[in-house]
Amino acid sequence: MGKEIVRAESGDESTFNWSSDSSSSASSYEEHDMNSRMPLLALNHVSYVCKSVPKSVEFYQQVLGFDLIQRPSSFQFEGAWLFNHGIGIHLLGREDAASNKGKINPKDNHISFQCTDMDLIMQRLNDMEIEYATATVEEGGVTVDQLFFHDPDGYSTASSHGRELATEFAPLKKLFEFLFKGHDAEPPY
Repeated sequence: MGKEIVRAESGDESTFNWSSDSSSSASSYEEHDMNSRMPLLALNHVSYVCKSVPKSVEFYQQVLGFDLIQRPSSFQFEGAWLFNHGIGIHLLGREDAASNKGKINPKDNHISFQCTDMDLIMQRLNDMEIEYATATVEEGGVTVDQLFFHDPDGYSTASSHGRELATEFAPLKKLFEFLFKGHDAEPPY
């Protein structure tokens, strides 16, 4: 069991408790007890520190189709919240934010969106004079086209077109039944 104290900018302390019982570790997901699983449903949002909030908002709206949504007025710093595609993007403004821009590297940290029209995204990137790189992944007869680019602060973003490789191995039907038909359904793992 561990304990970590995190200090926020305002000086407030938040405590996070991390616990694990190594004696109950299982060799596979099937052996995990239902009570040991985290009650997570989905990714809620990602947060990015950015130098120019308006420039980043324009990028996420124009290139990826995000909508600006209401952000709590109690925040004492510049920022913006955007939402679409089942996920939020929280932009945290900071004038001294370091740029992460460099050469586009598909093996770098990135967030990826599956899309239906790669050509449209490439056209928007061209219109905004944003550099991008493409790649194609093939596995077992499945082909996925990939597109990698940076946001204004250099955070890597990817877009994929085609059947995702991961879905070949994921029991999606069971997952959706478990999530949307009630937890008395057989868990997918």
